[in-house]
Amino acid sequence: MGKKQPQVLPRSIIAGMAFVSGFCIMTIEMLGARILSPYFGGSLSVWGSIITIFMLALALGYLLGGRLSTKNPNAITYAMFFILAAAFSLPVILFADPIMEPIFLTIADPRYGSLFASIFLFFIPTSILGMISPYSVRLMVESQEHSGHMAGLLYFISTLGSAAGTLGTSFYFVLWLEVNQILWGAIAALVLAGGVILLTDHVQKLKSTNKSADYAKKRA
Repeated sequence: MGKKQPQVLPRSIIAGMAFVSGFCIMTIEMLGARILSPYFGGSLSVWGSIITIFMLALALGYLLGGRLSTKNPNAITYAMFFILAAAFSLPVILFADPIMEPIFLTIADPRYGSLFASIFLFFIPTSILGMISPYSVRLMVESQEHSGHMAGLLYFISTLGSAAGTLGTSFYFVLWLEVNQILWGAIAALVLAGGVILLTDHVQKLKSTNKSADYAKKRA
């Protein structure tokens, strides 16, 4: 029998966060071509650059998130993933033109120009978002016997979020809102997710403290 680990956050909260992260990843990725198109066009090679950078960033995020999950996994670190991903997504809105213009003027080939622009705009926030999935698995798993089941469940929920983000952005959001408005929405969702995690952790600690105090009174 594997040693049972204490539950840091309710499973429903962790599952919801996995959905939000998957949704936001694909929302930002689907908008990538719109963001790059004024300088590099919207060809298949531009999409190839965006997808490649997102895949590499997520791969690095999975690796780093898995390593961090072995070192005292806690709700505060988990919340910081969402908040930092939101903070590092701000340059996509605020500094997209200053970042892309010198790349456009320096690199004549739009294939490589879009590749470098994707690195500067998307690599860091996407890497941070990639850390969420393995860390979520570690927080949800209570014992080794259920680790495979919980990992499968979380990646299922995260992938559903990605599918919802893809369809929601490409079918509806781009028809109703401007690109920057959609990005602000994704950033707000990430900040809100981080806030929910911190609030839930605080409430759980208060409950635990109150239970300990009540138990001490009964023993007195």
